[in-house]
Amino acid sequence: MSVYDFSVKNRDGSTTSLKDYAGKVLLIVNTATGCGFTPTYEDLERIYKTYRDKGFEILDFPCNQFLGQAPGTDEEIHSFCTLKFGTEFPQFKKIDVNGPDADPLFVYLKEQQGFTGLGDNDSAEFMAPYVAKVDPNWENDDDIKWNFTKFLVDRKGNVVARFEPTVGLEPVEAAIKDLL
Repeated sequence: MSVYDFSVKNRDGSTTSLKDYAGKVLLIVNTATGCGFTPTYEDLERIYKTYRDKGFEILDFPCNQFLGQAPGTDEEIHSFCTLKFGTEFPQFKKIDVNGPDADPLFVYLKEQQGFTGLGDNDSAEFMAPYVAKVDPNWENDDDIKWNFTKFLVDRKGNVVARFEPTVGLEPVEAAIKDLL
């Protein structure tokens, strides 16, 4: 099984098969427009513009599960991202990433790359109490802890890395370059 076995919903409700992205390096991200990490969109767009011609795609999935930080309709979220950050990468329908209504793609991503910690930096220290409010068992499960968790997928559809939102984008970009 690989990510290519999944289909996802577009903002308009139509379906896209991830087979459409076969042979590309993918960064799959759950996002939010009202999160402290929302400025990450700017760096994601820079990375996208740098590598998209080399076979790289970012797949953006808004999620409102973390303190309601992705309010609004799919179109409102898309307008915010394109107007404020100039995003051009594909943005899909808002989804749940944890719990009984979790999107099957994200269930699979979590199975392939479990949670290994928030990291050892100021951002991780700051986030821990907020993560604990959302998930009291956060240190012992593979659930997504917050918005802007990133999963890296190689050209064969294998999920090869997971980056928590507390990890800067430098190691993410380095890992992308290694796969291109």
